[in-house]
Amino acid sequence: MVIRRRVRAIVVPAVLWTVSALVVGYFVHQAESGSRGLEAKRALKVEAYGLTQELNVAKAERATWEHRVSLLRSEQIDRDLLEERARVVLGRVHANDLVIIGP
Repeated sequence: MVIRRRVRAIVVPAVLWTVSALVVGYFVHQAESGSRGLEAKRALKVEAYGLTQELNVAKAERATWEHRVSLLRSEQIDRDLLEERARVVLGRVHANDLVIIGP
């Protein structure tokens, strides 16, 4: 009877500590590598950084195109830009232009 009490006094807390440690370990593992864990957060931050870089490039390109369009829409059309577009559309070159034909 005394031995049973001593065994219970040792085994029951040991089992409870073991189960508690396993539960805590499970939650720590899920917090680190789960679908919403720290690794997923790092991956999302990297993806967000890449998309931000793409957005900045697209904004810069859009600003460039808006500037060029505004030059074509103004009361005084920029002659250089108009001549450049005309050459591209018509497929012509100026007499003083140097044309290099690659292989």
